[in-house]
Amino acid sequence: MQGVRKLRGLGLLLGVTALSVLSIAAADAQTATSTADIIEKLAVDGEADIDIAALRQQAADRIKARADAQPQKRPPIAPQLTKLPQVRFDVVFDQDSSLIRPASYQTIGSIADALTDPKTRPYRYLIVDHVESAGRRDHNLILSQRRAESIRDVLVNTFKVSPKRLLALGLGEEQLQDVNRPPSPANARVQIIAIGKFETEPPKPATPAAAPKSGAAKKKR
Repeated sequence: MQGVRKLRGLGLLLGVTALSVLSIAAADAQTATSTADIIEKLAVDGEADIDIAALRQQAADRIKARADAQPQKRPPIAPQLTKLPQVRFDVVFDQDSSLIRPASYQTIGSIADALTDPKTRPYRYLIVDHVESAGRRDHNLILSQRRAESIRDVLVNTFKVSPKRLLALGLGEEQLQDVNRPPSPANARVQIIAIGKFETEPPKPATPAAAPKSGAAKKKR
């Protein structure tokens, strides 16, 4: 009798485990973004006049002046970025570091596949990294810039995306994505934003052959 009860208990446990695995798999399927979805969102002309250096300086000046100390009341540094075609995704870094964890290379690879598709090749993109509100704001700004550059480096060096098509910007905690919950991991998501057409340099015209000089010496007979 006890053996039967044990078997029944084991069967129930296996059933619950199977349901849990199926539920997790279903959730992952719902949250996963396919390369096709990324292409559809990014293969759009998001022409914008963005001064990356000015945005960095503006964020640094605001922190230095200790303005908007409360994260919930902090206005976004670059609200125009929210209106452009974009995709948000998660990249896992080492703690307080710009070193990307190996598990995130698959995500970055999906982004690279999308960026090398013929539909997206005509466009340039801005990689924007954010950090949740914790610790020092000035440190977070520097850290997020390094992380944005790390993602760009992986796209360029590992996945061979043209460096001329990618810019990197770190905004730290100066443009929270979930203002109501400043410490939330949602505020550490990365954006890749379409910022306009990628203009290749026109081919240089062929140098015309030099005209013979007048009065050239006649050949000796």
